[in-house]
Amino acid sequence: MDTELARTFLAVVAAGSFVSAAERLHVTQSTVSARIHSLEEMLGARLFVRNKAGTFLTPSGRRFEAHALVLVRTVERLRQDVGIAEGFEYTLTVGARFGLWDRFLIYMLPILRDRLPNIAVHAEMGFEPDLMQSLIDGRMDIGLMFTPQNRPGLRVEHLFDESLVLVTSDPNEQRFLDKGYIYVDWGPEFYAKHRASFPEFSGPAMTVGIGWLGIAQIMNHGGSGYFPVRLVRPHLDAKKLFVVEGAEEFSLPAYMVYNNAIEERALDVATQIIRELALNQQETPAY
Repeated sequence: MDTELARTFLAVVAAGSFVSAAERLHVTQSTVSARIHSLEEMLGARLFVRNKAGTFLTPSGRRFEAHALVLVRTVERLRQDVGIAEGFEYTLTVGARFGLWDRFLIYMLPILRDRLPNIAVHAEMGFEPDLMQSLIDGRMDIGLMFTPQNRPGLRVEHLFDESLVLVTSDPNEQRFLDKGYIYVDWGPEFYAKHRASFPEFSGPAMTVGIGWLGIAQIMNHGGSGYFPVRLVRPHLDAKKLFVVEGAEEFSLPAYMVYNNAIEERALDVATQIIRELALNQQETPAY
C-alpha cells in the first residue's frame, strides 16, 4: 500500500474534514478526495461519512485507523534507522512550541547528549496541529504542547501548569488592555479563558504567535501582555517588566505526547529527563 494514502487518511482523521486535511498536506481538496477514494477501492470498504456536520469515520474506518498508524510509523522508523548519521545508533526527534523550548526543553539537550552520546537528536518547533500530525505519522518521537489530542497509540502526559501573568513595561499605566496590549496566541484554551475574563475586550492592536516576539516588542517599544512567568522572570528580576497587581492570572497546562508502544531506550531516557525538568519547574516559585 502507498503510505501516502495512509498519511492522507490520518490527516483527514486528525483535521476532521477533507478541506482542513488538504491545507495541512498542502494539496488540493480534490487530491485528498482522490486519495481517499483510491484507498477505499483498494480496501473494498467505505472509510468516511461526510455530511453538513463534518467528516466521520465509519466502523471500517475506525478499524483501519490502527493499521494506518502502524504502517506509517513503521515506514518512518525504517527511514530514520536507515538514515542515521555515521557514528550514531538512533535518531530521536523532539518537537515543541517555541515557548516550551525557551527556558525549559532546551535544557534537555545537553543532558540527553551526556547520558546517550551515541544518539543523534533532531529538534523541531511547531504548533499543535503540526506537532500532532508528526506524532501520528511517526515522524516525531516526542512532542510538547498545550492542547494535545488523544490518538490511538499516543500517550498524553501532563507535565506542569504554566502560570500566565499580565506584565507591563510601565507599572504606572492604568489601562493595560489598551493600544499597547499585545495578545499572544497561547492556543485555544488560553483564548477561551481570556475571552471569558475580558468579555468587553474588542481585540488587540497586535497579535503574535510566539512569546519571545511579544516580549521583544514590549521591551523595545513598551506595552503589556500575558506571558508565562518562566519566560519573563529575568525581566522581572531586572525590573524591566512588572507584574500587574490584581490582574487575572491564567493557568495553562503543558503536556508531553509520545508513542508508548516504541521500545527504545533513547525514548525512555528522554521522557524521564523531561519529567525531571518538569518537576523542577513545579518546585520553582512563581514570582
